[in-house]
Amino acid sequence: MFVPIGNTPRDYAWGSATAIAGLLGSPASGGPEAELWLGSHPGSPARVLDPSLTGGAADLAAWERTAGLPYLLKVLAADRPLSLQAHPSPEQAREGFERENAAGLPADSAERNYKDPFHKPELIFALSDPFEALCGFRDPAVSAAALARLASVSGDDRIARFAATLRGDASRVLREATEWLLGGDPAVPELVAAVVEAAAALPDDRDASTVRLLAEAFPGDPGIVLALLLNRATLRPGEVLYLPAGNIHAYLQGLGIELMAASDNVLRGGLTPKRVDVPELVRVLDFTPIEADRLEPERPAPGLEVFRPDVPDFALDHVTVGADAAEVALPLPGTAIALVTAGEVRLRGAHGETRLARGEAAVITADEGAVAVSGDGTVFVATPNR
Repeated sequence: MFVPIGNTPRDYAWGSATAIAGLLGSPASGGPEAELWLGSHPGSPARVLDPSLTGGAADLAAWERTAGLPYLLKVLAADRPLSLQAHPSPEQAREGFERENAAGLPADSAERNYKDPFHKPELIFALSDPFEALCGFRDPAVSAAALARLASVSGDDRIARFAATLRGDASRVLREATEWLLGGDPAVPELVAAVVEAAAALPDDRDASTVRLLAEAFPGDPGIVLALLLNRATLRPGEVLYLPAGNIHAYLQGLGIELMAASDNVLRGGLTPKRVDVPELVRVLDFTPIEADRLEPERPAPGLEVFRPDVPDFALDHVTVGADAAEVALPLPGTAIALVTAGEVRLRGAHGETRLARGEAAVITADEGAVAVSGDGTVFVATPNR
């Protein structure tokens, strides 16, 4: 079964006023449009455009065949940086959710870290050129060198003193630096101010540009300095970042297709006016330094890329077909959601078919078995990863 769906973009303040509308060919609202959700998550379930196909269910959360989908597909458009954040592992989410329930915290409490017992790994497929992000802790020696460059143009020795703390066991010094920056020490605002002032004197330095961007959006926030401990990733169209449990990250600017497990568990780490629970964040974070490597696709057929992370919740098919190209066959390991971002495609399954034009989306139920994609366009298809 093919069921057309749609939704209204979320109007978070960091969203772009034009990017989602420009991609999908839809009228702009005039305000920020940050995320278009296509899934059954109760925070913003996708609307069913023809409820006669779903026994009267008006959205995917109410339709028994899609309620509880393990993934959430989004179009994300960031005009300014999002908060630094991380997500728990399945075990951490389950334990934290049960712990907060046992403590009697209401579901809507501002003190809650865990809204559900599930993990929230995610990937982002870049559509804009560039898409900018922070992703995971880097080698602290690299961060110390960045701070040394800032210290060299500053008359304030606090930057050099902080850089000197980044020596020794990498995971330990990164943990200690994170706890100190977010822990409310009165010396932190002075360090932040010194770093921001120094960054203004290094116009061609990449780390200084990160500081300037974040200081404009979140003046005085300790996350400005914490960001210097992280990798900055510049994605080109078609490149994908995968963000597993424990990875501290923030999207800075750009348009992309985001796919994640259907959870609402977020531990914030700065660049936000919202609550930052430092002990819980530190418990969840992975302080192992990494490179911000791209998730490479499988290419089982011409026109098909499959991005398959190491979790069962989701995989992303990126399909490009042309008028003279052969059909692209997609197996369906479960219920899928398709979104067309260019042209028009035909989707044909075992029991039915549909045509989707730019900006249109549909649920494809698992009983179709597989889908043949033809036409002239680009479609993203989210499925379980099996």
